[in-house]
Amino acid sequence: MKTLGLIAGKGRFPFLVAEEARQGGYRVVCCGIAGESDPGLTQVTDAYREIKLGQLGRLRDFFKAEGVREALMAGKIEKVQIFQGNVQPDLEMAKVLLKTRDFRDDALLGGIADYLASEGIELQDSTRFLKEAMPGPGVLGKKTPSKEAEEDMEFGWKIAKALGSLDIGQTVVVKNKAVLALEAIEGTDETIKRGGLLGRGGVTVVKTAKPRQDMRFDVPAVGLGTLGCLIEARAKALAFEAGKTIFIDLREFVKRADQVGIALVGR
Repeated sequence: MKTLGLIAGKGRFPFLVAEEARQGGYRVVCCGIAGESDPGLTQVTDAYREIKLGQLGRLRDFFKAEGVREALMAGKIEKVQIFQGNVQPDLEMAKVLLKTRDFRDDALLGGIADYLASEGIELQDSTRFLKEAMPGPGVLGKKTPSKEAEEDMEFGWKIAKALGSLDIGQTVVVKNKAVLALEAIEGTDETIKRGGLLGRGGVTVVKTAKPRQDMRFDVPAVGLGTLGCLIEARAKALAFEAGKTIFIDLREFVKRADQVGIALVGR
């Protein structure tokens, strides 16, 4: 039986990967990040170990002991911890950091991927087991966007792509062709809340992949928590990149968006 190593952050994403991989005949061993991953993963994986953020050597040792040759990242990890003194890198992580140009996602996570590859562990496309959770182009659900929302989507799309090309963030909140919020290290949900507060409702949210998106990590994802933020922000529409955005609990997401009148559009 093949073994998949799962590096788990927050949310339902790791659970879905574990469940789909096991159904696909994999033995799944999970390395959870302390303070980020849900301990409930012990119930849906074949082996589980928790490490602190920055303990790359322990992750490597655990995976090697379990015979892992393929690994996958799933779930959000709050990178802001790096700046709050919550990360104490071990020797292996320190080596990666010394080679890293900066702390942007592509550089940092790419460095970790290269390190794992050097140890015989290949990091896989994080959407590998979730293709059905990535909608194609068009309107999801019953609500269609207004003309104003469509214009804001077009405007916001260009801004979001420019933001992604700099590896800063993936999400933009706009209203009347004015940028209210850009995503940085705080993440999608906080960006939506901030933009909604500034716009006093009626905002449009645009979330895209980076122009050179590495599908092994930091893939655009939204879930019911994100929908809650859209509702709090009184957003009228969410535009997402078709075929490159993971919807956690897709059917429930669309159902609830319909109930509150938020248009969902894949571009």
